[in-house]
Amino acid sequence: MSAPAVRERLARLEQAGVIRGYRLDIDPAAIGLPVAAWVRIRPGPGQLPEIAELAGRTPQVSECHRISGEDCFLLKVHVAAIEDLAAVFDQFLLHGQTHSSFVVATPVPPRAPQGHPPVALETVSRGPGVGDRPSAVGGEQGGAVAGGETDAAGGVP
Repeated sequence: MSAPAVRERLARLEQAGVIRGYRLDIDPAAIGLPVAAWVRIRPGPGQLPEIAELAGRTPQVSECHRISGEDCFLLKVHVAAIEDLAAVFDQFLLHGQTHSSFVVATPVPPRAPQGHPPVALETVSRGPGVGDRPSAVGGEQGGAVAGGETDAAGGVP
C-alpha cells in the first residue's frame, strides 16, 4: 500500500472515530516503576467527585475507571516499591475504602478490542452519495478489513 493511501485510510478512520488518538506505550518498570497494583475504591457518602479528581492529579495512577458493583472506581497504580503504595492508598482512604491486588504477571498484554464477528469500516468515497460516509459492515466484505481495503464487489477501490 502506498504512503498516500495509508494516510488517506488513517484520516478516514480518524474522522469516523475508529482511531481516537495515538499514544506511547512506555514500560513502567523501565522508568523505575516495577510494582503495579489494581485498586478498587468504595467512596464514602458524597465522595464520588473527590475520588475522580484525586485520581486525575495523582501521578502514580495510570488508569481510572468508573465501575459497577459495590466499588465505584478501579485504578491502576505504578510505584517503585511495594511500600510506596501506602502513601498512595492513604490519599484515597480520606474519601472511602480501598481494596488492592498486586500485578504478579501480565500473560495477555493490553491490546485493541476485536469485534465479534469482525467489523469492517466502509469509508471509501466512490462518488456523490456512494460510500461518502462511514458505516459499520459486518463480515469480511464491503470495507476496510485487516487484510486490506476492498469495495462492495471485493475489488480494490
